[in-house]
Amino acid sequence: MAFNPTQHHIVKLPAWRRRVLLIAVLILFGGLFARGIYLQSLHKAFLQQKGDARYSRSLVLQANRGKITDRNGELLAISSPVESIWASPPDVEMDKAQKLALAKLLDMKTADIDKKIANTAREFVYLKRRMSPDMAAKVMSLDIPGVFTQREYKRFYPAGDVTAHLVGFTGIDDNGQEGFELAQNSMLAGKAGSRRVIQDRQGHIVEDLEAVKVPQDGHDLVLSIDRRLQYLAFRELAKAVELHKAKAGAAIILDAKTGEVLAMVNLPTYNPNHPVNIAGKTRNRAITDTFEPGSTMKPVTASAAMQFGDFKPDTKIQTAPGSMSIGPATIHDSHMHGILTVAQVIQKSSNVGAAKMALSLKREELWSAFNQLGFGTPTHIGFPGEASGILRPYKTWRPIEQATMSFGHGISLTLLQLARAYTVFANDGELKPVSLFKLSESPVGHQVFSAQVANDVKAMLELVVQPGGTALKAQVAGYRVGGKTGTAHKIGAHGYEDDKYVASFVGIAPASNPRLIMAVMIDEPSIEKDGYYGGAAAAPVFSAVMSDALRMLSVPQDSPNNNVVIPTEDVKESI
Repeated sequence: MAFNPTQHHIVKLPAWRRRVLLIAVLILFGGLFARGIYLQSLHKAFLQQKGDARYSRSLVLQANRGKITDRNGELLAISSPVESIWASPPDVEMDKAQKLALAKLLDMKTADIDKKIANTAREFVYLKRRMSPDMAAKVMSLDIPGVFTQREYKRFYPAGDVTAHLVGFTGIDDNGQEGFELAQNSMLAGKAGSRRVIQDRQGHIVEDLEAVKVPQDGHDLVLSIDRRLQYLAFRELAKAVELHKAKAGAAIILDAKTGEVLAMVNLPTYNPNHPVNIAGKTRNRAITDTFEPGSTMKPVTASAAMQFGDFKPDTKIQTAPGSMSIGPATIHDSHMHGILTVAQVIQKSSNVGAAKMALSLKREELWSAFNQLGFGTPTHIGFPGEASGILRPYKTWRPIEQATMSFGHGISLTLLQLARAYTVFANDGELKPVSLFKLSESPVGHQVFSAQVANDVKAMLELVVQPGGTALKAQVAGYRVGGKTGTAHKIGAHGYEDDKYVASFVGIAPASNPRLIMAVMIDEPSIEKDGYYGGAAAAPVFSAVMSDALRMLSVPQDSPNNNVVIPTEDVKESI
């Protein structure tokens, strides 16, 4: 029969092929169903995590760091808002023009941007930290997917290098690195908050996922410092260090009645707003460095001799022939004075006179005076790195050591310890604790010497700045002042160094009713023209600062007719 193309040709498939096809389809759907169950249950957490990583963001809400102010509310440290630019590498998409514009705004090379966003496994990378809000707005106006901003704060220090050693500075993450920024970091920093949101690829917030955790701003810190006095002390110390070509210097001003630190300056210094190349400049030498105080210890020795011994201000001591042998060692005076009263021993700074007073006492009596004044122990002022100094146990003292400690050799202390010790002469023998924080009331100290002894020695300190004393350059027109100079050889690797000195001066003003105590230390002043003595290098700093400070604080003059005596030749203390 002929073939008809319009006629359907029916092919009957074997039954086993239909069954195989049906089974294959069922297996496929079964696999898809099992995969769905696996993804929606067993692998659900992983998938949600990946989804959150691409669109869910936990935004850090930075806390505002607390301010640091001086006692009068003048700013010493404050935080300013800035913006940081960050990116999510997997989401970044930009053309060449956008990349060039971004690089220009960030002040970066395009190659550096490519390097930062090359690792697409990372979800967060900083492109630029601490930009101004205006510049950050220009970056965001480029509308580059995957590029975002984050609010941060940058620390600013209005007083700059003048208060650097006290205030310190913070790092890139706003954590304290030096000074009170470090010591009080937990109080100043506060606690950051957070906000978890869903963002689209352009960084726009689509939805809040949970309640906002509000940041807790840091607490403000009020120091005892008076910024006006800080500037005065810094200015005059800088002049002295430059004039005497010194290695370093430090100065402290205390409130004589409360022990509050009104100024504390150090050189060399640095700018905390741009802390670069600061190696060796961050030490607060007034607290962390120790030195032998030299003749500034003699008023303490005289006080101990009158407190524990039979000495009075007019007790006579034979200092001729200007030297004194103790075993194989010999103590010298700079000049031969003959018979001196105790007051004259302090005025003329006789090593022999001080040594004879010290040797008349029991070792434990002299040690007790030193110990009660805080030598050999930290002041606990709350500043990082404070040194305790060295005061050896009296049982190990030999006679020569007992003698030399009477004029400040064989004992080491910080400038802060030295300044604090002189509070006994301003408070009827009571030693005041010191504080770098503003106090609401005067603290109670402890009695070291009797009021009679302390006031007798205070009168001796006045003699030091009068004709015949070693500190004529410490005088202040219109005010009675008192103090004591000190000059000591520096200690090197092999003992005392012949041509390196520490010059110091500690003074009280006004002497009739002490308001301020100032201690000055000049490290390694030039030995040219005897400029390394305390009366030549350190005493003028006291005079210059007090001349302005007393008037600035409206302290009444106690000697309005007093004329400053211009010294024709310095009287040098014995070394």
